[in-house]
Amino acid sequence: MTAGVLLSGCDTDQVSLATNAKANQPVPPKLIAAMAEKDMDLQSPILVRLFKQEAELEVWKQTRNGQFALLKTYPICRWSGDLGPKVREGDRQAPEGFYSINPGQMNPQSAYYLSFNTGYPNAFDKALGRTGSQLMVHGDCSSRGCYAMTDEQIAEIYSLGRESFFGGQKAFQLQAYPFKMTPVNMAKHRNNPNMAFWKMIKEGYDHFEVTRQEPKVDFCEKKYVFDAAKPADAKRDPVFDASAKCPAYVIPEEIASAVREKQAKDETEYARLVAKGTPVARMNTGIDGGMNKVFAAKIPEGSTGLSEGAEGTTLQMLAMAKAPGTIPGHVNPPKPNFDAVASAPAPRDEPVVAASAPASSTRVAAAAPSEKSGGFFSNLGRKMGLGTADTTATTTPAPQATASMAPAAQTSTTPATAASRLKAAVTRFVPGQDKSKDSVKEAAKDTPKPAVAAAKPAEPPKPDARLAATRPALKPSVSDGAGDNAPMMAGAAPVVQSNSFDSRFSAVK
Repeated sequence: MTAGVLLSGCDTDQVSLATNAKANQPVPPKLIAAMAEKDMDLQSPILVRLFKQEAELEVWKQTRNGQFALLKTYPICRWSGDLGPKVREGDRQAPEGFYSINPGQMNPQSAYYLSFNTGYPNAFDKALGRTGSQLMVHGDCSSRGCYAMTDEQIAEIYSLGRESFFGGQKAFQLQAYPFKMTPVNMAKHRNNPNMAFWKMIKEGYDHFEVTRQEPKVDFCEKKYVFDAAKPADAKRDPVFDASAKCPAYVIPEEIASAVREKQAKDETEYARLVAKGTPVARMNTGIDGGMNKVFAAKIPEGSTGLSEGAEGTTLQMLAMAKAPGTIPGHVNPPKPNFDAVASAPAPRDEPVVAASAPASSTRVAAAAPSEKSGGFFSNLGRKMGLGTADTTATTTPAPQATASMAPAAQTSTTPATAASRLKAAVTRFVPGQDKSKDSVKEAAKDTPKPAVAAAKPAEPPKPDARLAATRPALKPSVSDGAGDNAPMMAGAAPVVQSNSFDSRFSAVK
């Protein structure tokens, strides 16, 4: 039975409303201050969006004007599977789509610190015969079909959900996407077999983008329907059944027109990107899930897997940054799923180009002159405009240069060439020795042809072994560092006020 529980993934969570110290941690003061700045109430409704490729979880909160605004973005520590929806029990896929989270799905006694159930499968999933159970957003940074955060992160997210229920929200919406539904991402994944499904849920993404209101979600004819309302001549609201024919309904014109305008702009940009040859992302890589770059930088052999890091940001650059929570010692970075690779079908004959190909072992050095090489005369030469040839440029060398290139000879003549050019530069300013024209011509003759050097990349810094230290029983909030004086629980059950989680949900229990 123990083995069965482990194989089932995240279904060891027991849904309960039991009160404990972890579940009653207060919302951090820094987050409350952010709410005040954005005109939000502590107990106003929330909405959650998840993105696999970006490995991010967004918490949106309703402002006093009735619209939702982004409160905070949390990097996801680990998600499993591939881009695409969950289809069957045991496929390790994290779900995609629209789900509703009610108080009964909040689990303060989770085996993964704290958690809430995504509600998969919804009516749409069931209509397609998809299976799976107990798919969670939880802590512990370990996933078998879930979205895993650090314990500190899930404590903060849990507290926001709890307060929204205290404020009267009956359920908050969870929107799970493969990536941010932008024209460039749609163009990169245009050959993916899940594209029809992604275009369908993009409709709901667009509804939220243009209205900043939680879209009303219904299902019929095995598809999603967003913001459906009864026709003007109807006497009652339409009744939807995920497997049945769609009833008569309309979408309010103010929403429909705004969505049409956004989609027209997106389609124009999509067509432009495809026309200019935007590379298609590689499909079925066999990599099991992804991890946000801020976590991948902190662990041995860290990899973002199917997630993408920000441009210009490397794991080495993030290695010294503070992690948003405690990373457990058992966390495993995304690696190729060799079983999936072995069972994958043969690649089709289509022009598929990797969107983020691994770096080649041979690199061209950046065009940045060394500040320490050559001493005084080298710097003087560069200031005179004669030192630019010493840098290794990233431009392609001339064909005749590469054809006659002899690496050994080039290495031996470089010092002499540099000396001759510096000598020519100095003699221009020596009285009675003004031979600038001849010297420049001589220097031009001796200028070495640009070569593509096989530069050995610098070794990344070794990760700090202390990052995997044993975690405390109750961790501080992500927003407040260890040195902050925020009121945090010390592990024992707190003194619960009359408006506590337990008292307000005793009827549900």
